[in-house]
Amino acid sequence: MRTMELKGRTGTCRIMLGESLSNLRDYCKGAKQIVAITDANVRRCHGEKLKGLEIVEIGLGEENKTLATVEQLYKRLLELEVGRSSFIIGVGGGIVCDVTGFTASTYLRGVPFSFGFVPTTLLAQVDASVGGKNGVNFMGYKNLVGDIRQPEFCLCDFSLLGTLPEQEMRNGFAEIVKHAAMGDAGLFSYLEGSWHDAFSLRRTAIEKVVHDSLAVKIKIVSADEMERGERMKLNFGHTLGHAVEKATGIQHGAAVSIGMVAAAKLSVLKSGLLEKDAERLGLLLEAIGLPTSVGADRGKILDAIRKDKKRHGESIRMSLLEGIGKARIVEVGLGELEAVVDDMR
Repeated sequence: MRTMELKGRTGTCRIMLGESLSNLRDYCKGAKQIVAITDANVRRCHGEKLKGLEIVEIGLGEENKTLATVEQLYKRLLELEVGRSSFIIGVGGGIVCDVTGFTASTYLRGVPFSFGFVPTTLLAQVDASVGGKNGVNFMGYKNLVGDIRQPEFCLCDFSLLGTLPEQEMRNGFAEIVKHAAMGDAGLFSYLEGSWHDAFSLRRTAIEKVVHDSLAVKIKIVSADEMERGERMKLNFGHTLGHAVEKATGIQHGAAVSIGMVAAAKLSVLKSGLLEKDAERLGLLLEAIGLPTSVGADRGKILDAIRKDKKRHGESIRMSLLEGIGKARIVEVGLGELEAVVDDMR
């Protein structure tokens, strides 16, 4: 097992890579009650390892990442008399982690009881469970309501990934490629030559790519937990990706992949990325099996971009690449984004 640590203003999160879900209780010492928030799929696949915990299920799918779900969780926590001596654990993918984190950090006005995550998907292990961002969607717009608070721990059990369909693995790899493209040229080169070893869950390979991916995120979040500048670099591919996701309903990783290719084209025009490196990014994503273009309603994509929370007047601050492994924040005009959207299809 390897451990990492993210120290933020809202708390310190200990990350255990390669730890077993079976040892979860060891990290909840002192808790009189442990409540595991999960979904039906996770419970079916891994419920045996959750025996003895109070289990609360939420619905499957992005449509359940809402304030209505949070309200139902508040009610259930009250019924269970969850308080300061309790421990709340989100066991599942990104939706479970986001909803659990938001619920735990706002329930009883966020009194200081503990919560942690056991991410069961690769996407959650390298993204949603680490960084302290918790939230839900509102009126169809992603993560419009939320807060930032670090969980006490994040337990990444790589054996849980063995139950995932290939498309879920690809979703996780989109975020790994993102971290490499904007923060670690060495990891990017490793992925070009060895991504399949990690995709096949070879232990040393999957541990390396998750560790190195998280190292990029931890470094940035530790310096800018509240996203006042540096942390915005982690949005590489997400401004356009979220718009595609809303317009088409495709999975998050696939949408981010399309968004990264479009952002790389913008990077060539506005921040000095070499054309050959933009091509490298597209080729790596295609090799992994991720999409690099989209057939979608142009108007819907542009509408989502206009409602992006990072918009300032007629421009949006975007994370673009200066080179593989190096990102910077650039003001991009809405007119420039419209041209990119036309080129995405």
